[in-house]
Amino acid sequence: MTTWNEFSTAAPHLASAVRARFTAHKHHVLATLRADGSPRVSGTEVEFTDGGQARLGSMLGAVKVLDLQRDGRCALHSNPGHHTMEGGDAKIGGRAIEITDPAVLQPIFEAAPDMAPYHVFDIDITEVVLTSLVDDHMQIDLWRPGHEVRTVTR
Repeated sequence: MTTWNEFSTAAPHLASAVRARFTAHKHHVLATLRADGSPRVSGTEVEFTDGGQARLGSMLGAVKVLDLQRDGRCALHSNPGHHTMEGGDAKIGGRAIEITDPAVLQPIFEAAPDMAPYHVFDIDITEVVLTSLVDDHMQIDLWRPGHEVRTVTR
């Protein structure tokens, strides 16, 4: 499993920029796979934990949860803000791993008691992309585990 901390260590500048995009706004878009393989997009929030995880939570029984429990492949897309590319357009691809251990869930639920219980997933990161406008050109920075950041300019 590739954690947010592992990504941040491997690509600190890209991680900082991507985290800034995901913390600039509360709500983002999560893409999951329906049972028939077609895509589903849902709203979600992303938390970057002190323990170094990119984490998602969801109401009990939500359809996105059913998707992730069946097939954990997912993609997160940052909220782009108000009609601007300032800071870039960030995406995280990976697999959602549900936390089911009551001992691990207990402190999570204690931190947000008004919302508990709910489903909690950590993201096993398989790719991170930041698309930015730099000097009137599009710059795409791509990172995958085990590789250096690859930059493409168009």
